[in-house]
Amino acid sequence: MALRKIVEVGEECLLKKCRPVTEFNRHLRELLDDMAETLTDASGAGLAAPQVGVLRRVCLVLDEGTEEYLELINPEIIAQSGEQTGIEGCLSLPGKWGIVSRPNVVRVRAQDRDGNWFEAEGEGLTARAFCHEIEHLDGHLFSEHVDHFLSDQELEDYMEAEAEESAEESEETKE
Repeated sequence: MALRKIVEVGEECLLKKCRPVTEFNRHLRELLDDMAETLTDASGAGLAAPQVGVLRRVCLVLDEGTEEYLELINPEIIAQSGEQTGIEGCLSLPGKWGIVSRPNVVRVRAQDRDGNWFEAEGEGLTARAFCHEIEHLDGHLFSEHVDHFLSDQELEDYMEAEAEESAEESEETKE
């Protein structure tokens, strides 16, 4: 396994549609392992192959429930419901954060590293990451959904408000 360089905005590979994976071999396993190591090192919620310069339909998404990365090869969104609006960032746009609306629940169909089809469903952050990473595979960035990027002060204020809201919900649950 090896850390791969995460490409940043300005690199052409981030704007290209990725090709499907047709061969499930050692090269794919190496890519998946390298992406997992890179994502862990970056402390991200997801990583798509074009973010490491590879134009294949491969991405990893953090499953909030298990706190493990789901490997998604040739993924497609097959169902979505609800809506969430929240802060979003991207490893390819370091230091940039914006408010983005996404579905609250997302179901995807994908292949695993051996080529077997499966379905996975996520909500909250996992649903957001499914959408975000699959958009990367089609040459799109989250910044297309952002009206304006948050300043450092706006980001700090937003994070404080989220923490207070979580604390209040915790207190209500205890009562």
